[in-house]
Parts: sequence; structure tokens; C-alpha cells
Amino acid sequence: MGEWPLWLQDLSLALLAIIIGLVIKIVATRAGHLYGSKQAKFSVVRSLVTRLGRPLEFLLPIFLLNMFLPLMHFTGTVQIFIGKLVGISLIIAIAYLLISVVYTVQDYVAHAFDLSKADNLKERKIRTQLQFLRKLAVSLIVLLAGIAILLNFESLRRLGTGLLTGVGVGGIIIGFAAQRSLSNLLAGLQIAFTQPIRIDDVLVVEGEWGRVEEITLTYVVVNLWDKRRLILPINYFIEKPFQNWTRTSSEIVGTVIIYLDYTAPIEPIRREFLRLIEQNTLWDRQVAALQVTDATERTIQVRALVSASTSGRAWDLRCIIREQLISFIQARYPDCLPRNRAFVESETDFPVPAQHPAMKKFQE
Repeated sequence: MGEWPLWLQDLSLALLAIIIGLVIKIVATRAGHLYGSKQAKFSVVRSLVTRLGRPLEFLLPIFLLNMFLPLMHFTGTVQIFIGKLVGISLIIAIAYLLISVVYTVQDYVAHAFDLSKADNLKERKIRTQLQFLRKLAVSLIVLLAGIAILLNFESLRRLGTGLLTGVGVGGIIIGFAAQRSLSNLLAGLQIAFTQPIRIDDVLVVEGEWGRVEEITLTYVVVNLWDKRRLILPINYFIEKPFQNWTRTSSEIVGTVIIYLDYTAPIEPIRREFLRLIEQNTLWDRQVAALQVTDATERTIQVRALVSASTSGRAWDLRCIIREQLISFIQARYPDCLPRNRAFVESETDFPVPAQHPAMKKFQE
């Protein structure tokens, strides 16, 4: 290569660095795929290969190109420009790699703590903390990478140092200006560790029933029963009341309320309810009771309590028991359904004049 022009030598070295980097990446990923295919359904190696494949395509060639730079013949401003360009590219590639590592850790934890279990309280705790920490870690990596890039420029070195230290009057001014955002961030940190809500928790919030689908640094996404998404600021769950049906466990007691006439026989209806609940596989065999809980001037209120292992199963169980009890009452005791009674008083109590049209028609 000594007889080649200098620019051709430099170009050859750059291409050689890129090719070597890509070859190393291909060999490493092929070996990882081969090893991961022999593992169980989930493999850390397979997750690493999947997550780190794209970042390594950028990192390895840029890293080798950075090592080959001293062998090149750049001088003056060209050398400074190429050096800074490669250095910035290397910072971006490393940040990309670190973010992929964070997602690999998330894959492993998501596999180890599966939410599909019936009693998944511990899993929901870990997954909630993991999601918040993952978002925080990615934000910090991006912030530090941005600061490292700024520090490569003399004119912006002070700005980068100021962002890195985060002190002084500028920091105070920014803090006041971003007070709302910082409040949300602190609320997110509080929720992640005190956990009034968790991923997959069942909530009743703003009059809507749904499950917590996502918790970000600034807002919470609730997947409602009809597939709508309710998005609330994260500090809502610190400042306002809401119902959490799975705070300590996923078990829940549901109610079935039926209104009947005073003539309804309670004991036969109770026996039928117990028979129906015994036959239903949705019942968790914890709570089953039928009682008269109220009486108005027209009807009595009969309440059935049923329990299930999850809120979804409890909803289905309530609907089934309600339908079956109504069918039983319609078939066996149709006269016991709510009714309005009218009493006709005698003619002597309320005399009707003989000339009244209704009286004439009656006489005819």
C-alpha cells in the first residue's frame, strides 16, 4: 500500500475497519443464535443477540475505525473534523448499545415475573418498578450521551459542564420553569416504590373500570373495559382518590342485586342460589351468601354475594348467577316479581252521581 495515494490508503483502512467490524458482528450473532436455539423457550443469549444485533452493527465498525485513525494521514482541520465525527458516532453507538442492554434486562425480568399467573401480586410489583426504572435509565443514558457530545466542542463545553453539574442559578430557574414536569417525575418515582397502582392493576377511576396498561414518567394509561384508553397525569394518583380492586390480592367479592315482591319465598331462592354457585367453576369457593338487605314500600332487595379469583371472573360469575336466578324466579315464582297494586274502594265510600257518563254506561 506504500505506493498508493494517501487518500486511497486512508479509504482502504476505513473500509477494512468497517468490514472487520461487520464480520465480527456476524460471527458473534450467528454463534449466539446457534447457542440460543438449543435453550428453552426463553434464553438470555437469544435475547442479547436479538437486542444487541443492530447496535453492534454500528459500534464495532466505528470502534475499529477509531483505532485505525492514528494510522491514517489526515492533517489539520480534516483530522480534527474526522476525529470529532468518529468520536461523536462512537458515543451514540455506545448509548444505543447501553439502551439495548437495558431492554435485555427488561426481557429477562418480564420472563421471570410472568403476569399471566392467577395470583400475580409480586409480579405486578416488580414489573411496575422495572418499567419506571427502565424509562429512567434510558432517559439518563440519552442525557449523558448528549452531554458527552457537547463536551466535544470547545464552545459548548461550558454548557455541557453546566448540564452535568446541574447547579447554579440556571438550574434553579429551570427548576421553577419545569416545576410541573418535576412534580410528575417525583410522583412517578413515588408510585414506582410505594405502588398505590401497579401494572395490570384493576382500577375504577373517573367512573371508569379498567386495567393499568402503562406507567410512564409523566402519565398513566388505563385500558378500559371497552378497549378505550384513559390517559391521566401520574400525579393524579397521588392527589385524588380512586378504587384499586387488586391492591393486596386479585381476589374480589361481587354482588348480585334483585328486587322482588314481599310475597317472594326467600329460603327456596337461597337454596337455588347455593346450588347454582356450587356448579359454577368461576366461583373460588370462598364467599357465597344470599340475604334480604333492604325493604321499601313496594319491594324487597335481595343481595347475593359471590367471590372469584380475579375481577374478570367475578364479573362473569355475577352475570351468570343473575341470569340464572331471574330464570328460576320467572319459572317457579312469577307472581313474586315486583308489581304495583291497586285497590278499588266500594261505591258507598266514593258515591258516583247517577248522571255521570261512567255510571250510565255501567247501568246499560
